[in-house]
Amino acid sequence: MSNNIKEQIKADIAQVKETGQLRTERIREIVKAAVSQVVAEFKEGSTELRSIVKEAVSAVVETVQDKGGEVKEEVTASIEGALEAVNRKRHETIIQTQTEVQQLQNRLEEEEDKIQQEVDIILAEIQDTGREKSTQAKYLIDAAVNTIKDSEEVGLLKKRYAQLQAQVAIVRANLAARYGGRTEEVQGYLEQAQTWVNQTRPKAEEVATQVKEKNTQVELKLGEAGTAVARKERQIRQVLRELLLATAERFKERDAVTRDRETINK
Repeated sequence: MSNNIKEQIKADIAQVKETGQLRTERIREIVKAAVSQVVAEFKEGSTELRSIVKEAVSAVVETVQDKGGEVKEEVTASIEGALEAVNRKRHETIIQTQTEVQQLQNRLEEEEDKIQQEVDIILAEIQDTGREKSTQAKYLIDAAVNTIKDSEEVGLLKKRYAQLQAQVAIVRANLAARYGGRTEEVQGYLEQAQTWVNQTRPKAEEVATQVKEKNTQVELKLGEAGTAVARKERQIRQVLRELLLATAERFKERDAVTRDRETINK
């Protein structure tokens, strides 16, 4: 079976080479198609399946090594194609699970919003009741209600949560791109990251110049990553890595500015 795949890959590459259109992306697709034809016959993680992958990569190495010089991209493309074929079912399961998680996340946010709305109504009614009290009582009630409304701890927790979720989504995008994830999977993680990044965006009056520059950098990297994924560009892993680093740097800068402002206010 492995010999058949090896010969098929060699033949397909040779055919494409004759047309002068052999590119790394084409090699990736050739290997992916060849491995996909037999992957269903073996148990995931089996020795036979690993052998198929090694033979597929070996076929590419033997075919392109006559070029001389650097053939790293061709070999990398063959590995990516083989991994994507082997892990296709797992990635489909991941996408399905991720969809279910997102649905649960949406339900959780809806319930949290309902709680907040209920709290706001109760606090408003308390303040209305306070208007009938003495001036001092009204002042005390308003102060207490405003303290609850303006809780910095709640705001900080929400910001931290959004930051973590954004970084987790970008990490997942990196892992999916590195280990043969489908385009839809990577794109889905980037969309999640964009949603969470939007929730961490501070108010205009709170944005220092250095933070504003980091915000712009992250937004540009998100857009660049999305475009690269859509076009299936070869440098997607590098773009995603830069996005991960830019996001981490952005949150670090914002935290530093926040600490400085808190110190000054004290």
